[in-house]
Amino acid sequence: MSDTVSAKDVKKIARLSRLHVDESRLQPLADELNGILGWIEQLQEVDVEGVAPMTSAVAMPAPMRKDVVSDGGKRDDVLANAPKSEDGFFVVPRSVE
Repeated sequence: MSDTVSAKDVKKIARLSRLHVDESRLQPLADELNGILGWIEQLQEVDVEGVAPMTSAVAMPAPMRKDVVSDGGKRDDVLANAPKSEDGFFVVPRSVE
């Protein structure tokens, strides 16, 4: 591993992130981050020559619908949950006098 994260680095990252980290947790977090960086370094050893970058686990087109404005056709269903409605609208208490 070329660079390692120290407890001092974790303290600085926590300060910059405005996170409180107890002094007792600095070294365990540094060890954990070094472990993660070690795994990442191992991934760099994988030969990916000729492998196309993957943008999705399953190649499939996203379903598209027509871009049509509608009210959804569910007005009565939605208003059925309203405490009070009138002429197809919610009735709410006046908030501005």
